[in-house]
Amino acid sequence: MAMTKKAILFDLDGTLLDTAPDMADAANRVLADHNQPPLTHKQIQANTSMGAKGLLTAGFGTIPAHLDIMALREDFLRYYQDNICVNTSLYQGVVALLEQLDEKEINWGIMTNKPGFLTDMLLPFFPELLRAKTVVCGDTLAVAKPHPEPLLHASKQMGVDHRDCIYIGDIEKDMIAAKAANMAGYVAGWGYIGDEHTPSDWQALGVLTHPSEILTVVSS
Repeated sequence: MAMTKKAILFDLDGTLLDTAPDMADAANRVLADHNQPPLTHKQIQANTSMGAKGLLTAGFGTIPAHLDIMALREDFLRYYQDNICVNTSLYQGVVALLEQLDEKEINWGIMTNKPGFLTDMLLPFFPELLRAKTVVCGDTLAVAKPHPEPLLHASKQMGVDHRDCIYIGDIEKDMIAAKAANMAGYVAGWGYIGDEHTPSDWQALGVLTHPSEILTVVSS
């Protein structure tokens, strides 16, 4: 049954954009610098939404004592920003969804833990996403998800009460943040969910299998 909501907030990686190919390429370059094998598809699927640290930790298994994860992250970021949108794409159905939300005059925005400078570099490749009413990044505030404050901040930016928002994301910390912010949380089941993940246990209101299903849980 659809709920009457005034706004939707989306995660970015694994929800609106499939950034895995370019993020994995950056991680694989770092791994190659240290004579490590490339990430497997399973590792990429399960860890892309965890960012540089998640991908690199998966690749190394355990970060060697003589290496600093922050230095490795800087190497990752350098590779990634040099090739930030080579194979990244919008998920199928996202464009149609955003068009329908606009037609229904349902506000929507982006709340991602991706650093602001990377988000600012990436979004112009996808003009559809530039229509977002707000874009809040992982470093916009002093805290990031799973803390609820970025979601609350995003709803304020849109001029909508947080209780009138839905949050769509693909990892457990997204749902933890949504619940803490008193927002209706739904899992983007098309995102980076590995075999070891159990989204049905994430205390979300549901697991969606395609972006079009968002229209079934919201009404203007």
